Amino acid sequence: MTNKRALITGITGQDGSYLAELLLDQGYDVYGLVRRTSHINYERIKHIQDRITFIPGDLADLTSLIYALRESQPQEVYNLAAQSFVPTSWVQPVLTGDITAIGVTRMLDALRAVDPTIRFYQASSSEMFGKVQEVPQTENTPFYPRSPYGVAKVYGHWITVNYRESYDLHATSGILFNHESPRRGIEFVTHKVTYVAAKISLGLAKELRIGSLDAQRDWGYAGDYVRAMWLMLQQATPDDYVVATGKTHSVQRLLEVAFQCVDLDWQKYAIQDPKFMRPAEVDLLIGDPSKAKEKLGWEPTVTFEQMIEMMVKADIQQLKAEHGL
Repeated sequence: MTNKRALITGITGQDGSYLAELLLDQGYDVYGLVRRTSHINYERIKHIQDRITFIPGDLADLTSLIYALRESQPQEVYNLAAQSFVPTSWVQPVLTGDITAIGVTRMLDALRAVDPTIRFYQASSSEMFGKVQEVPQTENTPFYPRSPYGVAKVYGHWITVNYRESYDLHATSGILFNHESPRRGIEFVTHKVTYVAAKISLGLAKELRIGSLDAQRDWGYAGDYVRAMWLMLQQATPDDYVVATGKTHSVQRLLEVAFQCVDLDWQKYAIQDPKFMRPAEVDLLIGDPSKAKEKLGWEPTVTFEQMIEMMVKADIQQLKAEHGL
């Protein structure tokens, strides 16, 4: 019996790296779509790089997606690639729309052309809820995105639903709330906070400049969330699922936990800076994962505090290695 094959877009990102690990552990042959740039950052997957087959391609180029599907012949495609940093979506709204929104359509059309039996996972986002219409947010909560990124994700979500219903594709969207890890990009607030807290504790920085302290998020662990992605594509019927912890924490609480890990008082180091305020802030996101628990048997295993501690420790270890401490 041959191994199952999966193609992952965005394989060099946080979620792509954890998902690749999971699928390899499940016995899959894993293929990764990578853009041909002057420098491809394989840092997050270097420990499994020799077990992955990389295929050049880009969500902006339909021909390359058709080529990638023919080369990998996957049973499952996980579309995790996107311009995913919300502040950047304000500076590059057209690029964000082309990759994060229209790119989903290109992949779905490529899939239809090559093999419509391929199961498809679309990475939807809690940012689609934006100015939330109800608390907590479920699969049926109306969307009200508050950034070009959120708007693009709404398009990607609804085009997946439309192709599922119009062409009978096994296409599923996971509406994932914020999920973090030591592999999170340093530009995201969780990793920015843990990284600067680690630097301050080692005498490598003196302050942390931060935006809103009041914004609240439902933060989970990326390693838990990719398991939910995989479970979705194992179901007989495609559907949409909220993936969240059901608990919310403020940015201030994030600072408290991170600085507690290094025995420091966050108030002595944090400075609010208007530069880091969003043009339209999303104040409260909290998901209801009841459906994922009931239908997928999925539950988070890592708490918010455990995850932040994990990130701080990893940052300290990395900084000590970099600076010879």
